[in-house]
Amino acid sequence: MGFIKFLFFTILILWIIRVIIKLVFPLVLRSLFGKMQQQAAGAAPQQDNRRKPEGSISIDYMPPKQKKGNADKLGDFVDYEEVK
Repeated sequence: MGFIKFLFFTILILWIIRVIIKLVFPLVLRSLFGKMQQQAAGAAPQQDNRRKPEGSISIDYMPPKQKKGNADKLGDFVDYEEVK
């Protein structure tokens, strides 16, 4: 009789947990995604407000120019010889 009570209460508790999760989980996800959307909207630059006229060009990044070395200062050229 004790085992049947234990089995009944275990099944009942698991069923109640399942129902609660089905009700609470969507609410928690909705709240988390809402917060994430607000953070993303606040962090994103406002591109629509700063429209540039057609044909204008803007450069945001200029890579550093590499210094061209003089061939005399780079060193001597040595032929490769295979030694057996």
